[in-house]
Amino acid sequence: MHSHHLLLEEPIRMASILEPSKPSFFPAMTKIVGTLGPKSRSVEIISSCLNAGMSVARFDFSWGDAAFHQETLENLKVAIKRTKKLCAVMLDTIGPELQVLNKTERPISLDAETLVTLTPNQEIEATSNLLPINFSGLSKAVKTGDTIFIGQYLFTGSETTSVWLEVNEVKGEDVVCLVKNSATLSGSLFTLHISQIRIELPTLTDKDKEVISTWGVHNSIDFLSLSYTRHAEDIRHAREHLSKLGDLNQTRIFAKIDNFEGLTHFDEILQEADGIILSRGNLGIDLPPEKVFLFQKAAVYKCNMAGKPVVITRVVDSMTDNLRPTRAEATDVANAVLDGCDAILLGAETLRGLYPVETISIVGRICAESEKVFNQDSFFKNTVKYVGEPMSHMESIASSAVRAAIKVKASVIICFTTSGRAARLIAKYRPTMPVISVVIPRLKTNQLRWTFTGAFEARQSLIVRSLFPMLADPRHPSESTSATNDSILKIALDHGKASGIVKSHDRVVVCQKVGDDSVVKIIELED
Repeated sequence: MHSHHLLLEEPIRMASILEPSKPSFFPAMTKIVGTLGPKSRSVEIISSCLNAGMSVARFDFSWGDAAFHQETLENLKVAIKRTKKLCAVMLDTIGPELQVLNKTERPISLDAETLVTLTPNQEIEATSNLLPINFSGLSKAVKTGDTIFIGQYLFTGSETTSVWLEVNEVKGEDVVCLVKNSATLSGSLFTLHISQIRIELPTLTDKDKEVISTWGVHNSIDFLSLSYTRHAEDIRHAREHLSKLGDLNQTRIFAKIDNFEGLTHFDEILQEADGIILSRGNLGIDLPPEKVFLFQKAAVYKCNMAGKPVVITRVVDSMTDNLRPTRAEATDVANAVLDGCDAILLGAETLRGLYPVETISIVGRICAESEKVFNQDSFFKNTVKYVGEPMSHMESIASSAVRAAIKVKASVIICFTTSGRAARLIAKYRPTMPVISVVIPRLKTNQLRWTFTGAFEARQSLIVRSLFPMLADPRHPSESTSATNDSILKIALDHGKASGIVKSHDRVVVCQKVGDDSVVKIIELED
């Protein structure tokens, strides 16, 4: 099925580029995280987003209250049942985000070369000369000549909806700035970012803790996106908070790298986090434009070698208002996939964009085309070399499974796992075929009641490239015997056949534990 992989280094018949791509059950191996909001919260739209390829739904608490997000989540649950598509839930914290408040929601016009004052007095109304902000320490953090950026929700980079300011003088708690470009700010909330300045606010704020302890616990969130992660200690602090909240001790924490501090401490953050989100909108302000690509490529490589999922943001901004991405955006998505990213995160494009479903669909198609020319051979060799010898037992089994699957041109790898770790290790070697991760539920007790684990582990693989989870029947005995595994394998193969991933005479690589032994086997399907 996946033997038609090309390499960009090989000669490509140019006319073949125009041939339509063959449809497949999985739109792409690279995953898509969609932010649900005003334009993407009805059951119909969410169902279409799931069918288009969204596998993680992000809830951004920078705006909207818990009741609003709860209503959206209830619609997501209905959509999941309707489409029979699994979807994970990500809660995105506010963190030390600075905001300009516009209570009246009337558009505010700012003219180049005029002065505007930023004030912590939140009682006053926002005007062209005076903008109230949610932070009283701005005057202590900035000095004359510093650069401040203001944009709606996320930075679009568009000069008509976002504005650059230069600090002119500090007057008490107020900061007077020179407007560098004419722009109209519309909406109730704009984010404020100061280039390369540390803001003395906690990464996990009291409001974040409250949202996690209530909304997060109630909805058993799969992922926590920790905005403005600046140090490894931020991750440890968040994990300590989650550990006290029942099932949320299983929630995986993704460090969102937004600024120069996160960049400076990247290696230690990567060690502590379960995954990384590169927030390129904010990073694009802290970094010179010519350095953004360099950080992205270096960060993706480090995540790949560590076997931790890496997510890229801000790829098709123009689709917030347009039906097609720009040429640069389409190429940007492809390059992220070729670099080795696990998932693409869509923010404003799906949250308030006019074409949420079309955006997911187009990004998915670009990812699928890019995967066809991904140089897996080179990636595999680099990863094996980086891991070095002697390999750990698990790492050796995972890399052997991928190597075997590629050598025999297997159509799929099936991996049995309880924690999800074995499947993630296989995905680390970027196989060219899908990996069906069969999660075997385990029975556990808290002395009061018995419950099955497995649902968390299955959903959490929905952000990892190549992994497609399937939850095994909990009625199967938990100990791995040959008979048990064979019956679960038959169900997995039947699932593969029904979805068109495998067909008669295909080869399938199976990675499983039998007793204390890890086994990689190759099976050929009969008629």
